[in-house]
Amino acid sequence: MAEFRVGEDDFEVDGRPVRLLSGALHYFRVHEEQWGHRLRMLRAMGLNCVETYVPWNLHEPHAGEVRDAAAVGRFLDAARDAGLWVIVRPGPYMCAEWENGGLPHWVTGALGSRIRTRDAEFLVAVERWFRVLMPHIVERQVDRGGPVIMVQVENEYGSYGSDARYLRALADLLADTGVTVPLFTSDGPEDHMLTGGSVPGVLATANFGSHAREAFETLRRHRPTGPLMCMEFWCGWFDHWGAEHVVRDPGDAARALREILECGASVNLYMAHGGTSFGGWAGANRGGDLHDGPLEPDVTSYDYDAPIDEFGRPTEKFWLFREVLGAYAESPLPDVPVAPAVLTGAVTAELGVFTPLDEVLAALGGPESEHAVPPSFEELDVDRGLVRYAVTVPGPRRPYPLRADGLRDIAVVYVDGERAGVLTEEEPVLPEPVAGHARVELWVESLGRVNYGPRTGERKGITGGLLHERQYLHGVRARGLRLDRFVPEEVAALARVVPGGGGRGLYQGGFEVASDGVGDAVLELGAGWTRGLVWVNGFCLGRYWEVGPQRGLYVPGPVVRAGGNEVWVLELERAGELRGLLRAPASAG
Repeated sequence: MAEFRVGEDDFEVDGRPVRLLSGALHYFRVHEEQWGHRLRMLRAMGLNCVETYVPWNLHEPHAGEVRDAAAVGRFLDAARDAGLWVIVRPGPYMCAEWENGGLPHWVTGALGSRIRTRDAEFLVAVERWFRVLMPHIVERQVDRGGPVIMVQVENEYGSYGSDARYLRALADLLADTGVTVPLFTSDGPEDHMLTGGSVPGVLATANFGSHAREAFETLRRHRPTGPLMCMEFWCGWFDHWGAEHVVRDPGDAARALREILECGASVNLYMAHGGTSFGGWAGANRGGDLHDGPLEPDVTSYDYDAPIDEFGRPTEKFWLFREVLGAYAESPLPDVPVAPAVLTGAVTAELGVFTPLDEVLAALGGPESEHAVPPSFEELDVDRGLVRYAVTVPGPRRPYPLRADGLRDIAVVYVDGERAGVLTEEEPVLPEPVAGHARVELWVESLGRVNYGPRTGERKGITGGLLHERQYLHGVRARGLRLDRFVPEEVAALARVVPGGGGRGLYQGGFEVASDGVGDAVLELGAGWTRGLVWVNGFCLGRYWEVGPQRGLYVPGPVVRAGGNEVWVLELERAGELRGLLRAPASAG
């Protein structure tokens, strides 16, 4: 057992000054069988610590229904086995380009703007979750022989709010659950963020990607003493659907890292290894300077242009960082682990059977209910997935524009069974007016809840009503379909037909892999697919979308089986060629 403390100028272990050379790696974005390899890659880059968030919504999808919180403990054990300390950021909010910033939909849907405040209902939900989660962390603290050296209070709170009583309540709750290692906060190096997000008596750290000296000068104005640390050194960045792929020059990133270390500071690389937002868990941002503009949904890949790429391989940035970090290492760096096995030879997946989307909804969806106005996804208990709204336009009446007000995020619309168009938040009016009497169906899909800024926690669905000209349409029927209903035993029971016509629905097929050919792969669908999600052997790889920039989906080697493998493709608009190609990942950047 050891003592880790925050000193006047340095972090200290048993009274000895230490510099934290940390890297972010999210256990929930890496297949568990690959944790050990990725953690050894961090050690080989020159790091002595790993940092991870904990997504509340992943582990508590319904109030009181906790799923595998023990995974956190297993990851901490894996980090200890790899010779790494651990910094844990348990939330309750985490951002991380993750659905709803890690907050459960059943919390944000009920509380709205009361989230992330002193609100009693919010704090009760947080406390109930922390009482389940924190024992897995507390028993692995460094003063109990474990690897955990620090725990964060909230996350970048100064970018969101100024409720000092809320932050103090969280800090007290963490202590009450048994946290004895130092607490800390992290915020942007701006006065209003540091004043809004810091807690008296708790270490404050800064998040930035460049200009370390200026950032630390700002931090020092607020905290004259204590160790300096960049808790998020943004060495890359993330991608949005429909935008350009973002990269950061490796040399520029290495120079910025060197500047941080020359300031005598500790650092956490965000991200050291980004991984993948499997399961449709990718979040979304809002554009504009105040993060209140158009929706910018995040792609499935969370490669982040990190030094260790999405497939766990070293990039040019890795080697440059290893050189910089090696100068601060207390001993020679370990060898770089052998790269993971990759799929041997390209394999074709044929998609030979099909279930129309209406039938998928009938079999796997929740109950249909009727409402005066369109219910939100949250009211229908849909976290990730889609909702079919159906309404009747009374008649007889002449054609008028039909509008889905407050649409979040995208709707495929049918009028009397015929496809009438695709609506979005920016274009919520059907191209052609609708006459009555007519039956209108709107299949609305969430592209990821906002994970940062003032619109964190906003509801999904048709949030402002359905209007025909200026008249609201009432008596709306709604039925939700959650992604977590797509499990092998449920999918196996679906009625199936031979596909044809490129319709919306669930396409199923398979591929064969030789016994000596199993490994990491990329799955690319044939030409013509629009937007949807893919599963391999019941494991949800995430969303695809023709708008790019991401073109293929990562298939972790542990998901692939020698022999026969199953593929499901849920296409939500128009399907393309009834096949997909699995191949080994391209060379690392």
